Amino acid sequence: MNRIRLSLPRGQWATYRHQDLVHDAIVNALIAAGAKPEQVIGAGAEPWTFAALGYHRAHEGQVHGLVIATPSAALAPCLAALDPSAVRYARAATGELLDFSAADLSIEPPPVCDDPGMLGVLTLSPLAISEPGTNKKRWLTRLDQVDLSAVANTRLSRIAGRPVALSVLPDSLYLRANPKHSVLVSTKRMRNGRAAFVIALQAPLVLSGSREDLLLAWYAGLGEKARNGFGCLGLADEGVGR
Repeated sequence: MNRIRLSLPRGQWATYRHQDLVHDAIVNALIAAGAKPEQVIGAGAEPWTFAALGYHRAHEGQVHGLVIATPSAALAPCLAALDPSAVRYARAATGELLDFSAADLSIEPPPVCDDPGMLGVLTLSPLAISEPGTNKKRWLTRLDQVDLSAVANTRLSRIAGRPVALSVLPDSLYLRANPKHSVLVSTKRMRNGRAAFVIALQAPLVLSGSREDLLLAWYAGLGEKARNGFGCLGLADEGVGR
């Protein structure tokens, strides 16, 4: 397990329009740090996740930091060896350049929790959860539409190779105050020039269970498409940070 944070100097921002640009920049850096391509991309890749910290305005993302995490013993040394200057990706087709070569790298320690324990977390990158039992992928738009614990435990159990039994509940007051808590994330530009989107969900969450399961969620993230930058968690009492 390992988790790092890349932080640009205060006042500096990187810009992107499609989230796959951030993904591809991180993939390049992980491969440069010793990961095999099949460990970071493709159906058989190791579990990992990331969050781009910043804001969106007029369909453009402004990011000052990246959090990258993995529960994988194979990828953990690559995160430790990652060179921020390798987190750089240019795409002529969309006129985009993401450059984190000026960033500082720090290792993020695991959260302190009891065993069993409880964590209050934020979705540093929003959760992607699709509606079960449908032929066409349909993304859920409300957290009260799903048993979040069941969704989380199914994926985490597959990653861990053992039963995971977390309780994952959204903050009740937040849902009452923010019944619309979905966001539209532009993931990539398709060949026809149109953008592909994922509807994802943002809300504070309360996780409870064994310390082993809590740490697994902390490093692996929750929900679907985690390797594409969804479901990365942060501690609620620490905020996003800058």
